[in-house]
Parts: sequence; structure tokens; C-alpha cells
Amino acid sequence: MINNINLTKILFLDIETVPITDNYDNLSDDFKKFWDKKSSYFTDENQTPKDVFNKAGIYSEFGKIICISVGYISDDKTNTFRVKSFAGDDEQKIINDFFNLLNKSYNKRQNYLCAHNGIEFDFPFIARRAVINNIKLPDMLNISATKRWENKHLIDTMEMWKFGDYKHYTSLNLLVKLFNIPTPKDDIDGSQVADVYYKENNLQRIVKYCEKDVIAVARLYLRLKNKETIIDDNIIFL
Repeated sequence: MINNINLTKILFLDIETVPITDNYDNLSDDFKKFWDKKSSYFTDENQTPKDVFNKAGIYSEFGKIICISVGYISDDKTNTFRVKSFAGDDEQKIINDFFNLLNKSYNKRQNYLCAHNGIEFDFPFIARRAVINNIKLPDMLNISATKRWENKHLIDTMEMWKFGDYKHYTSLNLLVKLFNIPTPKDDIDGSQVADVYYKENNLQRIVKYCEKDVIAVARLYLRLKNKETIIDDNIIFL
């Protein structure tokens, strides 16, 4: 990890994903078979594949992106933080709009992407869904067949907290609590996103939750770097 990164060169991000359909019954017969096999690894003996379909959103083969929220420090003297979201029902448009931002403003060697558990989830999920949607990957996310340590422009606050311990998983929620950072989980959490999307049809609620996660990730990064935090008055929503 490079220690002296210019804070204004980091794009913090978080994504929200849901199952590709609103329920198991709407899967094609082929994909029902694939999900049946996939879910067999984590179903209890009294559960069916349909019972656990709410977990499909975390697998890029069975889920889709409905929101990508990003944030960046526009002034490192005041830690002014600007937040923007790409959200909707059209996953292809969400990814294209996000990639347009990357290609326009974050395609230089000194630029970085930062997410919590991004190495394991956010970055590969975005890349896989882009490939599925036949969208060309920007260089920063063209990470197929690369090793973790080769992706020098991808920052993961969970990896930072691991301090080299490969077995140690710590949620964002636990770390923000540990460091007295305002929690993004004061309304909903990740397990509720699919219901809010499909049953409540309340995308804006999900966007707000995703944006809180981005702010929390940025504050966590600054805390781990022993730098001044972002205050609420210096957050600008675009």
C-alpha cells in the first residue's frame, strides 16, 4: 500500500445489488438448476433453494447492480467530500455512466478506487457484470487473471485493517462502531435491500443507504491513516 496518496485522487465507492429477478419462480428452468446447485452449499437441511434466493444478489451470476455510489475529497484542506450516485433499473446504463466517470477523471496512474471488502466483492462484481452486459472494462478494473498484489490502484479498507492477516474478516459496520464513525446502517442493512427494491419499490431509500456507506468508507480510510475526518457540513451531494 502506498502511504502518501493524494486524498483528492481517491474515488471511494460502494455498490448495492439484488437478485436478478424478484423471486426464484421467475428464473428460467436452466438457471433454477444452476441456483439449486449453488445454494446447496449454504442451505440448512430444512431450507429449499427458493428459501434462500434472497442471497442471490451477492453472486454476480445471479444478481445485478442497482446502485453505484461514489465520493471524492475535492479539497484536502477542508476535507470537502462530494457524493454522486448512479442508480436505476437499467444495470447497463448504471455501469456505463460509472465507467464514463472513471475514464474521464480517474484513468491516470495516480488515481485510486477504494471500497470496503472491495477486493473480494465490489471490484470483481462490477467487472463481471460489465462483461455480462458487453461493456468494455476501464483499465483500472480490467483485473481478470491478475493477482491481488498487482492491483495497485485498488484500495480496500478491510485489507488495511487485516494488517496481513488473511483469515480476518471485519464488517464495515463493526469498524465504524469501533472508531465512533456514524453508522450507515441506521435505516436498512444489506440483507434488506432486495425487499426494499422489489417489494417497496423504493430505490431512493437504497441510494441514500449506499451513499452513507461511501461516506463511512471514506471516514474509515481517513481514520486508518490517522487523518482528519469528514464533517457533515462538508459533505455535498451532487
